[in-house]
Amino acid sequence: MNKTLSNFILLVFIGLVIVNCANRGTPEGGPKDTTPPKIVDEIPKNYTTNFKGKVIKIYFNEYVKVKDLQKQLIISPPMNTQPEITPLSTASKYLTIKIYDTLQANTTYAFNFGNSIVDNNEGNPYPYYRYVFSTGDYIDSLSVKGNIVDALKSKPETFVTVGLYEVDSTFNDSIIYKKPPKYITNTLDSVTTFSIDNIKAGKYMLMALKDVNSDNKFQQKADQVAFNKTFITVPTDSLYTLKLFTEERDFVASRPQMVANEKIAFGYEGDFSKMNIKIKSEVPEDFSYRITKDEKTDTLYYWYKPKLEVDSLNFKVTHVNYEKDFTAKIRKQKQDSLTIKVSPSGTIGMNEAISLRGSTPLDRFDTSKITLIDKDSAKVDFTTKFDTLNNTYALDFKKKEDNKYNLLVLPGAFTDFYNKENDTLKIGFGTRKASDYGFVRFTLVNAKYPLIIQLTDEKGEVKVEQYTTKPEVVDFLNLTPSTYYIRVIHDANGNGKYDSGNYLKKIQPEHVSHFKEVEVRADWGYPETLEFTSE
Repeated sequence: MNKTLSNFILLVFIGLVIVNCANRGTPEGGPKDTTPPKIVDEIPKNYTTNFKGKVIKIYFNEYVKVKDLQKQLIISPPMNTQPEITPLSTASKYLTIKIYDTLQANTTYAFNFGNSIVDNNEGNPYPYYRYVFSTGDYIDSLSVKGNIVDALKSKPETFVTVGLYEVDSTFNDSIIYKKPPKYITNTLDSVTTFSIDNIKAGKYMLMALKDVNSDNKFQQKADQVAFNKTFITVPTDSLYTLKLFTEERDFVASRPQMVANEKIAFGYEGDFSKMNIKIKSEVPEDFSYRITKDEKTDTLYYWYKPKLEVDSLNFKVTHVNYEKDFTAKIRKQKQDSLTIKVSPSGTIGMNEAISLRGSTPLDRFDTSKITLIDKDSAKVDFTTKFDTLNNTYALDFKKKEDNKYNLLVLPGAFTDFYNKENDTLKIGFGTRKASDYGFVRFTLVNAKYPLIIQLTDEKGEVKVEQYTTKPEVVDFLNLTPSTYYIRVIHDANGNGKYDSGNYLKKIQPEHVSHFKEVEVRADWGYPETLEFTSE
């Protein structure tokens, strides 16, 4: 083999190796496409006046599709018959809007697409595209702007609807239950600010909804609501803050049902504290009853004795501005037996009481049949407090750190409404070392009293709270190490609880202040100054 041929073979071999190595590797593509699609044409043009058509086409420079259109698309003013927007499930270089509703005369309409229009390949959105037209001679260009807060939580919900109702001869306060607003927008999923645009001059009622079923109407059972304290006049340069709150439901009782022998359940909605249940049927002279509340559900139980040989019982349920007659069908069922539920289990807090809850109404309590001893077998004194509605005895005692306690409840300690007695109970509890806990001390500056100071978890669930009526430091002792969020309720009416708002009564919710979270560590104290500003 001559030298030339050898060189040729070597070059071919090297070429094959290079090609093979190239095939084994993964080719690197170019940079990822982050460019949103572009609009190349609109028919009719955006901001068209004297609009008479029924079809709108929007053309793009690449294939696009729509995403989460039901959540993202906001049409202002809302249309009674929703337009058809195509294509929905396939990619196309244009979108078509078909209008079926009868458009109002001399009105500016805006289609706010949010981030629903994305390119087909990478999903890059065409951000906050708005298509605007007017059925009159000009485009309304006024705006109302502001922000959304939550009355109780540190952050409001997303996708909050904000609307304007025109205050004219047809306006009344109940309109938000029946009709959508004249103009509308939505905070979507990323911001808490709002801007209602392309509106005309006039007088309006400004409101907001966390609209669960997306019908642009207020439903007390499901929706949060917010409203401005006064009507607003447009044009305006003001920025408005709307405070979302959950209304306390109007009281309604549901039809009672027999759920066990001599036990009838009365369901309800709203505040039950002034709910009264009165039997209307004729009953014997020795008839008696007790009412207890279900531990978890909105239900009151009506327990009675003696057993009545009847097919039904008639009742009247009353409340503030509420009165209704009910009939409960009586049928043979098992009678509930007496059991005692004890909480907590395992570890007990230094300021925590033992709760003893009866499954049937508790009637008599014999403390001589209850013994509480510590780890040294020394007898521990305790006090008790009976809550008849919740059917619980709170057993409290002075605790020592790093100690063990045993509770013995003998038969006959509890006797229920039907003269049944409890079985023997043996329960053990323990306290932690003082060094396992932390504490927080609050100094209040510029505070207006009274205040409810709460430490909550991230979801807003109250872990501990204190009520204060005068300038003083507030200590939270024996705290389990954790991150706590500080919420302060300004108890304007001094009733010791948070009061929400009411739209029809034009009551705003009580003011709530939020402060940065604190991290409580074991065997460590955290001093914090809470400085208040006027609402």
